[in-house]
Amino acid sequence: MIYDYSVTKANGETLNIADYKGKVIMVVNTATACGFTPHYEALEQMYRDYHDQGFEIIDVPCNQFGAQAPGTDEEIHEFCTLHYNMTYRQMKKADVNGENELPLYTYLKSQKGFEGFNDHKYRALLEKKFAEADPDWDKKPDIKWNFTKFIIDREGNVAARFEPTADMADVEACCKLS
Repeated sequence: MIYDYSVTKANGETLNIADYKGKVIMVVNTATACGFTPHYEALEQMYRDYHDQGFEIIDVPCNQFGAQAPGTDEEIHEFCTLHYNMTYRQMKKADVNGENELPLYTYLKSQKGFEGFNDHKYRALLEKKFAEADPDWDKKPDIKWNFTKFIIDREGNVAARFEPTADMADVEACCKLS
């Protein structure tokens, strides 16, 4: 169950997911130098709009995709605060795939695998990039790129997975319904 996991905050403290029981949670891997980085703006707006109704964001900066999350945890936070007026907490930069992936991500991927990219200006580019590296890329549950979002409902179920190509209005609608 999701509430069995924890993550490390950027300040080194532990965040137990169980502390968010009864809330809608979005878990998202982020990057500061990505074509999807403007998602921070929508994430911050969602946090401001729904936090008082029990919405939380677990933001995990990750440098595994094109080295697009350079810098220290402090530098990443400073960038997000300066450019996106971020008010929600960020976690410590971590891996979401592979040998050193966060156990939380192992669990999330076991609950909701990859189902394809949405129509988006980056879709063809991403699909080509992955197909060249691995012909079976689309059959694996791995996180494919920055800003993949998992929505956890108030009962602790992994309700949805949104790839970075998803329309943020669809993400928001899911968060409001969960």
